[in-house]
Amino acid sequence: MEGAEVSVDKDQRVRGYCAYDWGKSAFETSVTTAIFPAWFAYLFAEANGISTKMLGSEWTADAMYSAAVMIGALLVAICAPSLGVIADRRMIKIWWLKILTWLGAVSCVLLALSPYLGVSAGWIWALIMFMMANVGLNGAGVFYNALLPHMGDESEMDSISNKAFAAGYLGGGLLLVVHLALVIGLEGQSWVIPFAMATSGLWWLGFAQMTFRMVPEPHIENEMDPMGVVASTKMALGEVKATLSDIKSFRTLFFYMLAYFCFIDGINSVTALAGVFGIVVLGLTTTGLILTILIIQFVAAPAAIGFTKLAEKWGTKKALQFSLVCWCFVIVGALSFAPLELENHEEYDVQYSWDEGNGTYTAIAREGVNPIAALPDDDEQQWALTYEEALPVQKNAKYKLGYAVEWAFDDEGKSIPVVVNLSAASLASLEATMDESRFSYSVEGGELANSTGLGVNHPTSLGDGMLDFIPETARNLVWAPLGMTVFFQFLLLGVFAGALLGGSQGLARSMFGQMVPETRSAEFFGFFGFFGKVAALLGPLIYSVMTVWFDSRVGIFAISLLIVAGAIMLRKVDVEDGIAVARAEDERNRQMDAATA
Repeated sequence: MEGAEVSVDKDQRVRGYCAYDWGKSAFETSVTTAIFPAWFAYLFAEANGISTKMLGSEWTADAMYSAAVMIGALLVAICAPSLGVIADRRMIKIWWLKILTWLGAVSCVLLALSPYLGVSAGWIWALIMFMMANVGLNGAGVFYNALLPHMGDESEMDSISNKAFAAGYLGGGLLLVVHLALVIGLEGQSWVIPFAMATSGLWWLGFAQMTFRMVPEPHIENEMDPMGVVASTKMALGEVKATLSDIKSFRTLFFYMLAYFCFIDGINSVTALAGVFGIVVLGLTTTGLILTILIIQFVAAPAAIGFTKLAEKWGTKKALQFSLVCWCFVIVGALSFAPLELENHEEYDVQYSWDEGNGTYTAIAREGVNPIAALPDDDEQQWALTYEEALPVQKNAKYKLGYAVEWAFDDEGKSIPVVVNLSAASLASLEATMDESRFSYSVEGGELANSTGLGVNHPTSLGDGMLDFIPETARNLVWAPLGMTVFFQFLLLGVFAGALLGGSQGLARSMFGQMVPETRSAEFFGFFGFFGKVAALLGPLIYSVMTVWFDSRVGIFAISLLIVAGAIMLRKVDVEDGIAVARAEDERNRQMDAATA
């Protein structure tokens, strides 16, 4: 009976542990991935247009967004190891988890107030609340992960870690379905997005209560006496310094962290940049991106459990290595994706149709076409202004600092037909500018019938990039014969990425948890969090540099090399040695505690 009671208690702890992932994933999925970036861009543009001046520079919405994420990550990265030291010496892991959860979840709820604070203050409030929510999320993650070694023994780490990730994907995915149904079904209703923000925070906070009730604070034999802030900080920093100076004693663990730094940076960068790559490079629609996000959520959950079975059969290290090899194939596959060549008049961005009755051409912009850059000094805006009479454009009413044009759409995003001045001469002049354009056009009827034009930077235009031979070959041999559009190509990527995502993340955390001393779990998971947050800055930087120097496909390929490097380093990690060192450290610390008791 005693064994059964222990088992029940353990099952309860694991359920409580998984409940936290189920709850917090609402913020990661609905807010961070699906809704907030576009919503913030709208709030920002409503107040500032394209950019605003700050610190002597022009800041765009995406620059502001990236800065907020980076600041939040750096704050946690800097503080995490020291907070972890204190949490290992006092029974305050759950306490810190509660504090940071409340900070993150309440900040998420308060995001809902942004549109009601006025145009000038709304976007600032949204940015601050989003940054605070990220601080809460990432900070809580340090202490949440530090609980893992206390959930069970080494043989159970894979199962528990992957169950938690699976719960997170399911929980975040279910709420995302509700939010997207509201966004799509009640399009134009101003309360829908604030409602999504508020319910994401409440979902996170509500399920976290199960964690607080069901997961006990890990026991510490001899707690450190309470200390003042200054004294605690000095002690913590001293311990962190001592740990870093004694890396040789935890050589395996720190070498694994270096491997983790590489491969998790690659994985997280691919997942973070996939949306931008899909929309900008492949011409994917927003709806297509959203559907792919949903696919990833619901595929990742059972796949995480499947990787648990694989780890039981092969061992954690081999299962993780397998997932990393598969990630490399997924990235190579992503490089092969390419939109099919344009064949029908309706597929072109600008569609000219001959009106026999009036003897003129009428033009419309394809719904979903990329917007025209609005800044007056931008080359694309200048191009649109130069050919304003020949393009389906209208005044951009949102731009307040001068005259700018945009594609002619109504308030619901429907194309507005525009009578244009199109002749053989004006079309020839327009065609001559397509070399640097990302748009396409087609003419139907009249003396210019069957004329088409394709910009060199249009998603379907291949051949000028260093790696464009890969998608060009794949399109000719695979995608075109199968009639598989870029949406289904990207959906395929989502299925495979989702199958790997939960497993690789869960196994990475589990493997680390196996080699971490229980008596110093918060401290080392603080380092784990630090490496993860610093790594989150490197991948996007590499992608940006490679994209500027070459193109986006080279940028994605460069990120894959990080995963390869991490996989190679992982081969050198002796897990058994790491576990033995952790056990020895626990024994030493417990003996010291007993001696001073």
